[in-house]
Amino acid sequence: MLENPQDAYTQALIAAIPSNAVPPHRETSQVAPLLEIKQLNKVFRSRGGWLKPAREVHALNDVSLTLARGETVGIVGESGSGKSTLGRCVVRLEHPDSGELLLDGVNLSQLKGDALRRERHRVQMIFQDPYASLNPRTKVGMAIAQGPIANGTPKAAALKQAGELLDMVGLGASAVERFPHEFSGGQRQRIGIARALALNPELIVADEAVSALDVSIQAQVLELLEELKQRLSLSLLFITHDLRVAAHICDRIVVMQHGRIVEQGSAEQIFPRPA
Repeated sequence: MLENPQDAYTQALIAAIPSNAVPPHRETSQVAPLLEIKQLNKVFRSRGGWLKPAREVHALNDVSLTLARGETVGIVGESGSGKSTLGRCVVRLEHPDSGELLLDGVNLSQLKGDALRRERHRVQMIFQDPYASLNPRTKVGMAIAQGPIANGTPKAAALKQAGELLDMVGLGASAVERFPHEFSGGQRQRIGIARALALNPELIVADEAVSALDVSIQAQVLELLEELKQRLSLSLLFITHDLRVAAHICDRIVVMQHGRIVEQGSAEQIFPRPA
């Protein structure tokens, strides 16, 4: 069946699986980096308890990398490698212990309060679980509009923009009045993408954004991300454990293990000649 599928739907499912082929050559321009991460460190500590020692986990250990405007950089590694912690630090859901996060020269790791609120719209996140990332009691239009409303956009204008974004991701503007339970997993992830775009970011962090989806839906979401990246001039930090998916969408690959970067380079360098 896998070698010679007869039904058109079976053929489409197999075609949607990312291949193991060497990724194609991608033109890269030598431009100033949008994001610079310099010697980033993050340690998680537990206080311990009765007959239980305190524990330290070095989630990030002197992590340094750059991401250019319009580039897609893939962060790959096994569970516990530190890739998701890195993404959460970039969007400031976690505060790094030391190091620098420079977004177009602005050190996000040092910002607090109003200064952080003014800058953090520039980096938005697409979360792994499309079911848990949406409030089941909130209509999807309002879920997308909440960010702009919190930043001063009138409610009517924010809801209108939410409809336009839902149309952009292929769900139609009428979806603003529906609740999350009325959508499939792939559709909910499209809602998550629309929500990430609502504040007009320059950088999107996609944390395992397709790992919970069926292979056919994976391919559609990857194509959507690539289309939106080109259309809106976005940069993308794409976190995944699947090297085949990384080869499909990423310009450069960063390999992490135990909180450290062990290798990085272009996709066409890493796959045929990993060092």
